[in-house]
Amino acid sequence: MNAIDANDLKTYGISIIETALAKASEIAISISGKQRFVVMDIEKYQNLQELELEIALTQAKADIVAGHYAIESVDAHLQRLHDALSTHHA
Repeated sequence: MNAIDANDLKTYGISIIETALAKASEIAISISGKQRFVVMDIEKYQNLQELELEIALTQAKADIVAGHYAIESVDAHLQRLHDALSTHHA
């Protein structure tokens, strides 16, 4: 992945990102030599969000088929969450 140093970003502004994105679909922003952020065009970002939702839907459907779900009231669900959190932090 191509990278832009944060100091270059400060110096050249958004134009350095536009130039870099013309050559690559995503650009890393590095700070002190470490890649910290990724910049991409909005269409690619939206596609990634859609893929995340599709994966979540596929996993939820698999959980339903496997019987990994509960039918309960809101109060019972909140109590189960509270109990799980209490057990986790104990």
